[in-house]
Order: sequence, then structure tokens, then C-alpha cells
Amino acid sequence: MSRRHRFRGRQVNGVLLFDKPIGMSSNDALQKVKRLFKAAKAGHTGSLDPLATGLLPLCFGHATKMSAFLLDADKRYVVRCKLGQRTRTADAEGEVIETRPVPALDAVKMDAVLAPFRGPIEQVPPMYSALKHEGERLYKLARKGIEVEREPRQVTIHALTLTALSGDEMELDVHCSKGTYVRTLVEDIGEALGCGAHVIALRRTQVGPFDGSVMYTVEAMTERLEENEGDLKSLDALLLPLDSTVSDWPAVRLTPDSAFYVRQGQPVLVPKAPTKGMVRLYQNDDEFIGVGEILDDGRVAPRRMFLED
Repeated sequence: MSRRHRFRGRQVNGVLLFDKPIGMSSNDALQKVKRLFKAAKAGHTGSLDPLATGLLPLCFGHATKMSAFLLDADKRYVVRCKLGQRTRTADAEGEVIETRPVPALDAVKMDAVLAPFRGPIEQVPPMYSALKHEGERLYKLARKGIEVEREPRQVTIHALTLTALSGDEMELDVHCSKGTYVRTLVEDIGEALGCGAHVIALRRTQVGPFDGSVMYTVEAMTERLEENEGDLKSLDALLLPLDSTVSDWPAVRLTPDSAFYVRQGQPVLVPKAPTKGMVRLYQNDDEFIGVGEILDDGRVAPRRMFLED
């Protein structure tokens, strides 16, 4: 009896800066691109709501080990808001639950309202979120009409800028820490204005060191593949190297002896290394081997290493 061999995909390593379209979940986006690349292993770096568009870094192969660092990285969004209405989900997908008049606003008044939302703030996570309560997703409870108490979380709004204001709509540029709910931020700003607000469009423009200046759509990649007669190397050429995920971290170059001990899990002393924080680790000048952390005594300790093939 012959046994069927399931196709497991090919080994692909690197990071693709994907431009997620509206209406597609992050997991659907991942699966679609993974099939396009015929890749064996891939993962995304934090969900974007189906309503949201923009930068969704996808990690292939060994790069999936770096996805946690992008998950923890700062993000940047451009968000368009509707003033005068609150919705059940704090975005355009939910039913309107309250309508209030919008006060006369200008850039000066808006900046005064936005000022308290800059810096460290506390947010209560929305019920329509993927957080879990007693093992069940909050959004599933919300759909059943169940609301549970949520503990506030501290996040940091590094920058919050009004980029457009017209009638009952405004646009904001938001640079924030991980874990920030932009829908909640917009809703809270709406309350501060006294009229309520919800998100009508959201686009992510930056994740960690990736500024979104170059992104690829499914259509662009499909066309590229067709132009190259199905040659998958044409898609591989779009991938960024593993260390691009932490390119904003300082680099530490190890001697062969130091690299050997670090690979064994041992901290090493490296002359002229940074005095604190996370670092990129290289051997032979430019061969990326993983990431490390500077200990209190100045030694470099391995935190995520890549085994030699």
C-alpha cells in the first residue's frame, strides 16, 4: 500500500512587510501569503483587526523566533475618527449606541484635549478584544451580551498628533507602546470632548524599526510571480534578513571564542559593549547569530540564539 506524502512546504527564512487589506483577518493574511511562498513555517507579529489595514510583518522559518520582539515593539497608526457617536465595538463595525452633538473645535482646542493622553496613560481593555477571561475570549463574551470587569493597563503614547479636522471627523497620528488599544484611545478622547467618538478607518504605518515605506500586497506579489514564470526566488528576494527585526538595537561583535561560549548559553565579557539593554549578536563581523542582554556586571548574556546549520 502506498502512503501519501503530505506537502510540508519549503524552508524559507526572512521577514516580509505585508500590506494587509481591509476585511481580512491577520491569520487569513498569513495563510494566504504562506501558500503563495509555499513556505513550511510562518507566523505573524500581532493581530490587526479586520477593519484595519497596513503593516503586518510576517516571519518565515527561523525569523519566527524573532516575532516576539516585534510583538513587544512600539507601533504607529493613522486613525480616522467619527465624532458625536459611540458604537458598541468602538469602531464602524458596531451598532451606534449613543449620539451627541459635536462642539465647535479647532486645532488649538484639540491639542488641549489631546495633551493628557500623551505619555504614560491607563486604559481599560475593550470587551471586543482577544483578551481572555477565565479561558474565554472577551469578544465572545461580548457577543453573548456579557460584560466582565477588566483591570486597567498602563500603556505609553509617545506621540499623538492631530493631522486633520473637518466637521465631525478627525484624523490622528498615534505612536504608542505595545498593548495600546487605539479604539479605546479614540473612545476616551471622544469622552474628553464630551461628544463621544469611534474609529472609522485605521492604518498601521510602523512596527518597531519598520516604517512602512515599503510594503507588499497579495496582488503585487502574485503579479511578480507571474512575471517571473512562477519562480519563487522572485518572492524570496522581497524578504528582509532576520536581524532586520531588531535593527534599532546596538550591535555586539563577538570573537570566535566568545561566540562559542555564548552559543553554549554562557555570558561573556565583550570590550566596549553597551552598558545595558538588549543587543544584536554577530560573529565573523557580519554573521547574525542571535540576541543578547547586558547583565548588571557588564557581561553579554544570550537570550535568543540561532543554532548553526
